[in-house]
Amino acid sequence: MWGPQRDALEGHDIVSPNLYELDGNSIDDWAEQIFEGLAGEFAVVGASMGGYVALALARLAPTSARGLFLAGTRAGADDDERRESRNAAIETLREDGIEAWAPNAPAPPPPERTVAELIRATEALRDRRDATDVVPQFRGPLWVVVGDADPFLPVDEAREIVESAPNGRLEVIEGAGHFTSIERRNRFNELLRAFLSEIPAAASR
Repeated sequence: MWGPQRDALEGHDIVSPNLYELDGNSIDDWAEQIFEGLAGEFAVVGASMGGYVALALARLAPTSARGLFLAGTRAGADDDERRESRNAAIETLREDGIEAWAPNAPAPPPPERTVAELIRATEALRDRRDATDVVPQFRGPLWVVVGDADPFLPVDEAREIVESAPNGRLEVIEGAGHFTSIERRNRFNELLRAFLSEIPAAASR
């Protein structure tokens, strides 16, 4: 997924976990497992589900997390309607498999993903904690990147997130949907470089 960002991340010490390979079905559990493998300060870049893990890392280790770069990530938990939608997706995966589920997914899953992995990921998204309290307490740079056609994160909601952050910045990418890092890689990479330039070298992880 992050292949288009290789050039923008050159020169930084990168930890790029595969969330699907982590134990359990909890965003908080995943954040704890990732944190166990980190040393010192770090900045976190996350898109969609990865952004939820980034917020969980900021809650878990507020003094170690020096910056958050979130793409297509909401701060709030799922409402009842969204939870029901995820429950329906899980049922489809269990009964009919990936091919039946993929047409309603935000992006086709990689071919190596299994039904069990996708169910665990959907459960993690459904049950994640509300992180709106994390944002106003986070003192480092907190950037939110959103496509103006993102079906899951309206621009107005993204603006509310950054307005509640002490050091927030909103970047809206025109003509992009949910996966701005892929759909508009050049602009996304410009923003990523600018974000990392604000983070001390020791925390560029």
